[in-house]
Amino acid sequence: MALQVALFEEQKKKCDEKRPQCARCTEKDLQCTYEAVKPRQRRKRDVSQSEIAPDDRDAHEHVLNNGQWQDIVVSEVPEADCLSPIDTGFDGMSPMDFSAASDGAFSPIESDPPAYEYEIVDTGNQSRDVVRRNSGVDMLVQARSLLPDLAMIAPCPVGSPTLEFTFPSFAEFSDRPNRRALVDHFCNVLSHLIVFREESGNPFQQLVLPLSQRSSPVMNAIYALASAHMEYRGIETPEKSLYFHNRAIQGLARLIEQQGKTDKTELLAAIMLLVYYEVLVQRGRSNIVDGHLKGALTVMSASQEDSTPASLFLERAFRFYDVITALSLGSAPLSTAPAAGCLVPFPPLDAPAASPLSNVDTLLGMATTLWPIMHRLSNLLSLKNEIERASRENQVSKGAVLRMEFETTSQAIETALTQWEPCLPPNIVVQDGVLRGSGGEEILEQLQSILHNSLAYRHSAFVYLYRTIYGYSPHREVVQKHAHAALIHCVETVIYRGPMGALLWPLFVAACEAISAEDRTLAQRAFAGIDQRQGMTNIGQAWEIVGEVWKRLDDMNNDTSEVRGSDLWRKVSAEMGINIVFG
Repeated sequence: MALQVALFEEQKKKCDEKRPQCARCTEKDLQCTYEAVKPRQRRKRDVSQSEIAPDDRDAHEHVLNNGQWQDIVVSEVPEADCLSPIDTGFDGMSPMDFSAASDGAFSPIESDPPAYEYEIVDTGNQSRDVVRRNSGVDMLVQARSLLPDLAMIAPCPVGSPTLEFTFPSFAEFSDRPNRRALVDHFCNVLSHLIVFREESGNPFQQLVLPLSQRSSPVMNAIYALASAHMEYRGIETPEKSLYFHNRAIQGLARLIEQQGKTDKTELLAAIMLLVYYEVLVQRGRSNIVDGHLKGALTVMSASQEDSTPASLFLERAFRFYDVITALSLGSAPLSTAPAAGCLVPFPPLDAPAASPLSNVDTLLGMATTLWPIMHRLSNLLSLKNEIERASRENQVSKGAVLRMEFETTSQAIETALTQWEPCLPPNIVVQDGVLRGSGGEEILEQLQSILHNSLAYRHSAFVYLYRTIYGYSPHREVVQKHAHAALIHCVETVIYRGPMGALLWPLFVAACEAISAEDRTLAQRAFAGIDQRQGMTNIGQAWEIVGEVWKRLDDMNNDTSEVRGSDLWRKVSAEMGINIVFG
């Protein structure tokens, strides 16, 4: 507000407001005085409509439920917590980890995952929320989520802070809080434990999760997988994983009955998620995984649809589990072996071409070019069993043909394993066992871990070839050489804290042949790291089998037939009544 001299304001004459004397006061020889500035008056808001009483400690929030807006009551949130997660120290954390943050339990490999219980809190208006117990702070289990059509293109999708306080998290998937918590666990925990590469997004979030919007079998399979993983980690959930599993199986059967009217990608997604579930649950000596894989192969063979990024990713997942299942169960792979050079790394959507991970596959890591060799290796045990069967049945000519094929193939595999080297990204070299860029700088620890993972596969493939296929004694030098090398690479994979979703097979194969105290210590260290990071049932079962194998090796002489036999761990597994798929 302009200042004016009091005298001229009364006479309504304009003042030029010069200091210390205005022109009119100087002319008339008057004392020049100015009025003090009056504070601006602001309009008062209607407290009854815009504010809540100071003694009311609950904030109200409107939520869209079944097409109607309703009010739910949530605990008051401090203003500091309303900032964007990008600007805080919680970037990349799962909201399910918030209450444990004060204990420093950010990485599952650094400390044991806390066991929490969940209970249903009834607000009295048919709106239920899952609240964590045994925690320093009671918080709603919420996750940051974008709408599905915006794609789950980031490892931890981040939405608008305003949206988070006006719309339930993951409401696009379910109106039940406990099921939204399962989607959160799938997105922010499980999906990161399975893949090697996600610099531009997680493929399970980008390609698989959106399918659940239109497919109840896919959605129930996601619920089943997430719930089973939480149950194994000691977290109680209102609905058990077996319930979701049964619903997914029923829905999948209905889809199959529709025959040509069903989307191939939807079928593959439901089947592959159920494969992951069965591998996680491992209910006794069951061949359910093999049955699911046969179903997936049938779908892929019969479909005439054009390939999509989602179908290509799911087919890569099938190819991985086809080989791992054959190696685990001693059966032949269902698919034909890919020709050398046919498999190329499958990147996440919109991955930069110049990424240091450009030669890394989302599911195979740096072992993409090794996988055709692994596929042929997985077929040798079945071929060996056919030769023995032909010999027992006195089928001389058939046995001779199979034996020639067996010898030729096994020698070719041994040569290929000897010559194989991981394909490093451009401008990346290995110096003193450490990956470095062209300027000598150390690159991401994740890439170093992926390299060790692929080398562990190579050395364990040698162990499998010499012990299971050739029947060498575990005390043979060449067996111990590759077992020791594989265990070192497994430990290095754990130390660098990279992806470990595919580490169990090479670790188990090498650990079963560990004889020296040094190698057994390495195996124990690697098993502890992978179990703490992944939290899967098959890891604990594999460790139990390894312990029993070690006990029997120590109690036997080197000359006994059981030691010389190639399937000691398979015999132990059969006696324990379980089949393990090392995926």
